[in-house]
Amino acid sequence: MTSTSPARRPSSTPVLRTALVWGGIVTAVLLVVGAVVGFAVGGASGLGSALAGVAVSAVFLAVTATSILVANRWFGDPLYVPIFFGIVLGGWLLKLVLFIVAIVVLREQAWVDPMTFYVALVVSVLASLVVDVVVLLRMRIPSASDVTLPTDPDEGDRRS
Repeated sequence: MTSTSPARRPSSTPVLRTALVWGGIVTAVLLVVGAVVGFAVGGASGLGSALAGVAVSAVFLAVTATSILVANRWFGDPLYVPIFFGIVLGGWLLKLVLFIVAIVVLREQAWVDPMTFYVALVVSVLASLVVDVVVLLRMRIPSASDVTLPTDPDEGDRRS
């Protein structure tokens, strides 16, 4: 693995880290609100269903950002592109398998209220999308980032 200095990290790294932090905060708030509303609407099964819906959404939405952050550790390596796509594709495949397993396991549980689970899942996904949009709108990233232009050896470096 090639270590990167802070100056050589991709411009997506601070955006993804910020999105993960704010996504975690929003998930914590949704867990509390979901627990209260789920219990008020459906009792203990509503409480568990709401918590499960928010948790499933949080895990799946965090896998993509985390896999990109992990893949960015190889930024600057000659094999960065295949490593990046291998890790991100592996994360997506992991999410697919985990989603199928979670739905099959949760579908057979007597304590799951399908409507409460579904609403909590959808609200959590929408909240995560709002967080992503707000983070992207507030981050200042140049249009042409992660690019180093070549210099003409006959002209020298014009920056001096």
